[in-house]
Amino acid sequence: MAMITLENLAHSYHQNPTGDADYALKQMTHIWQDGGAYALLGASGCGKTTLLNIISGLVTPSHGRVLFGDRDVTRADTADRNIAQVFQFPVVYDTMTVAENLAFPLRNRGKDAGYITDRVQKIGQMIGMEHMLKRKARGLTADAKQKISLGRGMVREDVNAILFDEPLTVIDPHMKWELRTQLKQLHRQFGHTMIYVTHDQTEALTFADKVVVMHEGRVVQMGTPEELFETPAHTFVGYFIGSPGMNLFPAEVRGNQARIGDQSLELGADYGIPPGRLQIGIRPEYVRLAPEGLALSVTRVEDIGRHRILRGQVAGHPVNAILHEGEALPDQPKLRFEPGRINVYADDWRLAPTGV
Repeated sequence: MAMITLENLAHSYHQNPTGDADYALKQMTHIWQDGGAYALLGASGCGKTTLLNIISGLVTPSHGRVLFGDRDVTRADTADRNIAQVFQFPVVYDTMTVAENLAFPLRNRGKDAGYITDRVQKIGQMIGMEHMLKRKARGLTADAKQKISLGRGMVREDVNAILFDEPLTVIDPHMKWELRTQLKQLHRQFGHTMIYVTHDQTEALTFADKVVVMHEGRVVQMGTPEELFETPAHTFVGYFIGSPGMNLFPAEVRGNQARIGDQSLELGADYGIPPGRLQIGIRPEYVRLAPEGLALSVTRVEDIGRHRILRGQVAGHPVNAILHEGEALPDQPKLRFEPGRINVYADDWRLAPTGV
């Protein structure tokens, strides 16, 4: 296992990049701790797979270095990095049995036959295929083959890191939760450094200790699920995390007051007079119906079983609120934002209150 350092890393697929727009990955420096479970989360095309491939050695970065511990592996071959990688689509050997597929990485490294048998049994049980170990891989379903691929990626105990590139895409939805749980248990048991690429926030938040949110080639925030929810560092994080995502409003900010259109509200902290394009963000969970507050134009109310979602507009801007069970909607509803839960953004980046 190894601590992974990305030092002044950037990458462009253009031979002669001239600006940020030509870079698939903008410059970044990050340290990923030995034994951590990380999820790379973002929309398609944000740079997740490029970054994963740089870590694995499939892509050499245009700038910067990749270090495993103190060792510079920037230009080292994938085979020299001592990693395991599981891809989006299953890669299995159809002529081999399930057991032979799982054992393949261990046999390649000359492991003892007894050890191989023990590990194959353990991994076979973990992926729910212990009763199929003697079956040929040919003819198995796509999700069964992907489970074999997952198992083969995890069968080695001596790797620096295990990299997963959207590994549950072809897995039956009913199996996804179980496999995510098993991956988490495996991480706790063996302490491998794991990096998991996904565009699914549920996968990322349930798997990872730290979620690395990417947007347009940048890491816009690395944090725990709670940090991403409560204090999104960038408006994209607020929008992308949560269902519904964070409400965002263009605003004027002066001290502890904000104005949305011709309506004002308390911010709960002093932000001075910040420059830039200003927005305030509030999670739907912290928007309340109140006797006094912001005038609301209701669009509809959606009942999704666990709760109801109120959708409407404030000063011409869309807003979502979570209604509590049994909460009645008045004829002329008004909204109150919990002051301590409001985030202020300048040019999409979160501002800290003055003096903090």
